[in-house]
Amino acid sequence: MKKIEDYIRTVPDFPKEGILFRDITAALEDREGLRLVVDEMEKVVKTMEPTVIAGAESRGFLLGMPIAYNMNLPFLPVRKKGKLPCETIEESYDLEYGSATIEIDKSGIKKGDRVVLIDDLIATGGTMQAACRLIERLGGTVEGIVALIELTDLKGRDVLSSYRVESVVKYEGE
Repeated sequence: MKKIEDYIRTVPDFPKEGILFRDITAALEDREGLRLVVDEMEKVVKTMEPTVIAGAESRGFLLGMPIAYNMNLPFLPVRKKGKLPCETIEESYDLEYGSATIEIDKSGIKKGDRVVLIDDLIATGGTMQAACRLIERLGGTVEGIVALIELTDLKGRDVLSSYRVESVVKYEGE
């Protein structure tokens, strides 16, 4: 039986020289790989007992939706600014070369909701930190953050130290 790591391709020098890009496409394209990824992430999510699953655009959607479906929970998309047609709240955060803004539907979280955030990757932690702030501003509690991959050298876990952070696969380096 294959392991998740067997489905993750390492692409050197993408998107720029010196970066080792961890590509999950092979796992998504293979029915056994996809099932393995979703099942392993779901095992971790279940221990957090959420009432809502949230996923960061866009790979957090791909991984979070089947988990939410399997657990019979609602799914909240965490979108890039300007992508939602409803009333939203937004949070900006710093990137390596600039900044970004994410937003969620203002009615997507109710006071007391227990939320688990899903993404494919934790690197510097900026996106997840901003998503946590959005959820908390609406009265939700972040029960945890679950990522398929964590790039440990980038210290995203340190930025998210006030939350439970779980990753299925860990890599050193960018």
